Amino acid sequence: MTNRPSARISSRKKPKQARSNDLVTAVLQAAVQVLAQEGAQRFTTARVAEKAGVSVGSLYQYFPNKAAILFRLQSDEWRETSNLLGDILTDQSRDPLERLRSLVHAFIRSECEEAAVRVALSDAAPLYRDAPEAHEARLAGDPIIERFMLEVLPETSDKIRHRAGGLILTTMRTVGKEFSEETRSDEEIQAYADAMADMFCAYLQRLGGK
Repeated sequence: MTNRPSARISSRKKPKQARSNDLVTAVLQAAVQVLAQEGAQRFTTARVAEKAGVSVGSLYQYFPNKAAILFRLQSDEWRETSNLLGDILTDQSRDPLERLRSLVHAFIRSECEEAAVRVALSDAAPLYRDAPEAHEARLAGDPIIERFMLEVLPETSDKIRHRAGGLILTTMRTVGKEFSEETRSDEEIQAYADAMADMFCAYLQRLGGK
C-alpha cells in the first residue's frame, strides 16, 4: 500500500522577526541532530523541540507536524544541490566536461560528508515525497542540467539530451547515496569520483560523436 501524506508539509508561516528566525534556525539545527542520531523512525517533534530548547507549541507555530520539518530539511538539501549545479555547470570560463568532472567530485564529497542525514531523509521520504511541494522542489535543478546538456550536445535531439541529463543526475544521486552509506577515506572518494566522472564524460563524448 502506498504511503501518502495525510497532513500538510508546508511551513505554517514565514518568520518575519529576528527572534522568529532564530527559533526556526534552532529547530532546523536540532532536527538535523535528532535525525542523524536517532534516525527517521525515532524522529519526533517532541525530540526536536527538546533538543532545540523550545516548547512544542513554539515549534508548531512554524511546522505543523514532523513531516513539515523533514520536508524543509529535504527541500533545503535539494536547493543546495541546485545551487551546486548552477555554480559549477554555468561557469563559461571552463570546458564543459571539466565542469562536469568538478560537479561529480563536489557532489560525491558532499554526499559522504552529510551521509547520516541524507540516509535518514531518504528513509523518511514516504512522509512527504508524494506532496505537490516535494515534486516542485525536486525538479528545481532540472533547467540547469538541461541548459548544460544543450551546450555539450548541441547537435543531438531534445529527447537524447533529456535522457542523458536524467541519467547523469539519477546515477549521481542513487550511486552516490549508496557509496556514502559507508565511511570513506579521501583516497576512496577521489578514486570513486574520478571513475564516475570518466564514465559520464565518455558517455557524452560518444553521444556527441567525439
